[in-house]
Amino acid sequence: MKDENQDGTQAIRRAASILKQIAHVSGDAPRNLRSISEAVGLPRSTTHRILKSLADTGLAAYDPALRRYEVGMLSYELGLAVSDRVLELSPWTACVDRVAERSNVTTYLMRRSGFEAVCVHKAESRAVIRVIPVEVGQRRYLGVGAGATALLAGLPDETSDRVIETIAPELVSFENLDADTVRAAVAEARETGFSESRGRAYRSIYGLGTVVRSLGDEPELAISIAVHAEGVDATRIETWKTIMREEIDETESRLDSVNGSAQ
Repeated sequence: MKDENQDGTQAIRRAASILKQIAHVSGDAPRNLRSISEAVGLPRSTTHRILKSLADTGLAAYDPALRRYEVGMLSYELGLAVSDRVLELSPWTACVDRVAERSNVTTYLMRRSGFEAVCVHKAESRAVIRVIPVEVGQRRYLGVGAGATALLAGLPDETSDRVIETIAPELVSFENLDADTVRAAVAEARETGFSESRGRAYRSIYGLGTVVRSLGDEPELAISIAVHAEGVDATRIETWKTIMREEIDETESRLDSVNGSAQ
């Protein structure tokens, strides 16, 4: 019975790792059997067996035309379930909406999840040409992109160093990213309070991110924007920083007021 329990736990962990990999954004890497099996470190036969089970249950789906795996509808449906943790995000999703409205650039709410950041909310700009390097539900490594870098910079030195060492082999998928550039970006974010990404993760895209007040001992949430790098200057950057600071401060003030009234 002990061995069966261990096997069941291992199967669940493997399935969860594969689902996270399907939702992961890593350069231009395809989400096919080969790339997924290599990413999770499992034989193709084992990965294929798990993927088939995930597809059979609706947690994953396979697109035969594109020959790649996608997150299934059951995963989406399960994600609609409301919990207290989800409700805690509501003030910050509203904050993201206001930042996007005022700045007229695509704005994201990123949440730290282990060694990754997942996009939990997106507010698009009104611009004709919009920059959308990541969609809601997609994951990326900490240090890849402005919001994910802001979250990494908010961690203690020992933890951030361990994250960088772990993800370093995966950074080859990005043209201008390696362990040294991530460390430099983390140092800059800690000094200025904002992380900036100028074509570092995605060519021709400028990103700006900052963490919001932690829901725990370490930062869990970051707000970031993404825009075409062409035409971005110091004046626009300072304007965006001001908008983000004002909206974050206003959200925190409202939360303090609500929490104070509840006590």
